[in-house]
Amino acid sequence: MNPIEHIRRYQEELTAWRRDFHAHPETGFEEVRTSALVAERLEAWGIEVHRGIGRTGVVGVLRAGNGDRAVGLRADMDALDMPEANGFAHRSTIPGKMHGCGHDGHTTMLLGAARYLAETKNFSGTVHFIFQPAEEGQGGAREMVAEGLFRRFPCNAVYGLHNRPGMPVGQYGIRAGAMMAGCAFFDLVIQGRGGHGARPESTVDPVVCGAAIVSAYQSIIGRNVAPNDTGVVSVTGFSAGTAYNVIPDQVALRGTVRAFRTETMALIEQRMSMLATSIAEGFGATATLDFREVTVPVVNGAEQTALIADAAAAMVGEAAMDRARIPAMGSEDFSYMLAEVPGAYILVGNGEGEAGGCEVHNPHYDFNDAAIPYGAGILAAVVERELARL
Repeated sequence: MNPIEHIRRYQEELTAWRRDFHAHPETGFEEVRTSALVAERLEAWGIEVHRGIGRTGVVGVLRAGNGDRAVGLRADMDALDMPEANGFAHRSTIPGKMHGCGHDGHTTMLLGAARYLAETKNFSGTVHFIFQPAEEGQGGAREMVAEGLFRRFPCNAVYGLHNRPGMPVGQYGIRAGAMMAGCAFFDLVIQGRGGHGARPESTVDPVVCGAAIVSAYQSIIGRNVAPNDTGVVSVTGFSAGTAYNVIPDQVALRGTVRAFRTETMALIEQRMSMLATSIAEGFGATATLDFREVTVPVVNGAEQTALIADAAAAMVGEAAMDRARIPAMGSEDFSYMLAEVPGAYILVGNGEGEAGGCEVHNPHYDFNDAAIPYGAGILAAVVERELARL
């Protein structure tokens, strides 16, 4: 049977779980309630459970047949530190926190796949169900890997997914190679010499210096990165001064950088540092750059990409499987798992219009429950392909 059709048998229960997760959001490394519910459900299906991996992470282990290969399936569990603007019954009950990216849906999808695989066991080998904390910029995947995730639970391949607003429910998107960009955050402090706004000649004005640096940063991609490569430098904060007639001592900039290659990210960091230092020196000020890697690029393996795309096409038809999805400048820390084990990351349609078209990280976002069987189904189907019985 098509896994999607089997999983639809418990769609109502999965929807209730997803909405419960949504109503009780927990942010990075605080997913105590979520991970406890995940562990409880896995154990109820006879799946071996390991807790506390990456602090609040959970790994379930399911074996069938005598195959010696293993596959990892991963879902993120954390919510965002942002208020929710929705008014439906399952809206967030925690002020200032909401599931604004659909991780409540991803967790539910992996639970649905785990239940299906525990019931059918139409595979030969081992499945590791990886429920990851702290995806939203706090390094949950990196921490799980550093704690020995793949030493304790060796995998021949690992797969993850994400919902995609605007893509119709029942459709999938993927590409081999770079699927999502690596991400860095930066802070830049410019130290000048403050003074009276009426006597700028007696100061070293860090505001004017900061403005020159912001402008210069916009040249980095266009004049340093090859046209067939790409990147993004965005200054997203500029903090300076508290009074109309006072030139401040100091200015603080912050922002983000994205690139599809680690070499490009290193080049951008180098140019940012050189420009800030030289421009500040020209103004008589100093500049200190703190550049921090958040994620590396998501790079899909060619073999694993073809395998999961074939599994999706077998369930929904080739027309609903986009194998050449345009890479996204968004980032995803599943990249740290892919850096250790070959695998692939696939997008699952969340719907269009009011049903599922609202973008992620928006206070009006909600995961579309109609997508649950498609996400759970593709995770189950890729296991049955990877670990096919001989």
